[in-house]
Amino acid sequence: MPMGTAKSQEVLRKNNVTVAGNVRAAGTLVFVHGFGTDQTAWEAVTPAFAADWRLVLLDNVGAGASDPAAFVESRYHDLEKYADDLLDIADVLELEKATLVGHSVGGMVGILAANRAPEVFGKLVLIGVSPRYLQDTDYPGNMSNTDVRDVYEAIRNDHLEWAMNYSLLALQNPERPELSESFAKTLWKIPTERVLTVLHSILQMDFRSELPRVSVPTLIIQSREDAFVPLAVAEYMHNTIRGSRLQVIDAFGHLPHISAPAAVTAAMQDFLRP
Repeated sequence: MPMGTAKSQEVLRKNNVTVAGNVRAAGTLVFVHGFGTDQTAWEAVTPAFAADWRLVLLDNVGAGASDPAAFVESRYHDLEKYADDLLDIADVLELEKATLVGHSVGGMVGILAANRAPEVFGKLVLIGVSPRYLQDTDYPGNMSNTDVRDVYEAIRNDHLEWAMNYSLLALQNPERPELSESFAKTLWKIPTERVLTVLHSILQMDFRSELPRVSVPTLIIQSREDAFVPLAVAEYMHNTIRGSRLQVIDAFGHLPHISAPAAVTAAMQDFLRP
C-alpha cells in the first residue's frame, strides 16, 4: 500500500504515526507504548538510536493523539484489533524484519503481530510484559478475580484517586514524585469508560498460548521490582519463548523506560548489536 494513497494516510493518521531518526537506515525500530501512556513515553530512549535506526512511533487507538473517532468499544474489547492496527501500519511503511519494542500491553500486541507476520517483525524487545495478570494453576499471576473487580470499582467510584494511587504503584520511585504526578495526570485525562474498556482487554486476557509460537529472537527486559509484572512472570515468559533472553535491570516500577531509561537503552543496545 503506497504511502501516498488516501487509505495509507488514513492508517497513519489513525495512530498518529511518527517516522523519525535516520529514515534511510537499513534497520527499523517500532515502539509500541503501554496502558496510560503514548509515544512520548519513549522520549528518553529513542535519542540513543536516532543516528543508526529508522524510528517508528505510534499512539494506540484511544491514547495520545490517535484519531478519537477510531476508538469504538466493541472493536477494542481485546488486543487483536490493536494488532490489526499495528500490521496495517507495517503494511503502509513496507516494514521487513523490523524490531518491535513494546512496553507492557504494547509488547503483548507486538507478540500477536509478530506471530501473525514474522517476516515483518524480525526481533522483539519486551519491557514489563505479561501474557496474563490473573492467577492460575501453575502460573504466577499477581491478581485474583476479586482484585480485578476492586480495580473496576475504584475507577467508577473516584477516577482521580484511582489514577493517583495507580501511578504511585506503577512508578515506584518516591524520590522522584514528578514521574508519578505526570502519569496520574495522563490517566485522569482518559475518559472513565475508556479506561474501563482498555483495562478489561488487559486484565481479562490470557495469551499464554501465544508464547510458544514466537519464532523470532526476543529480549525480555524486567525491572528488579515491578508491582504489576513480578519477576516470576518474566521468568515464565523466558522459559516459554524458545531462545529468548531475559535481562533483569537495576530499575524499580513498571515503566523503566521512563524511570531508568539508561538501563533500558543499554539492554537494548546489547541485544541489537550485530
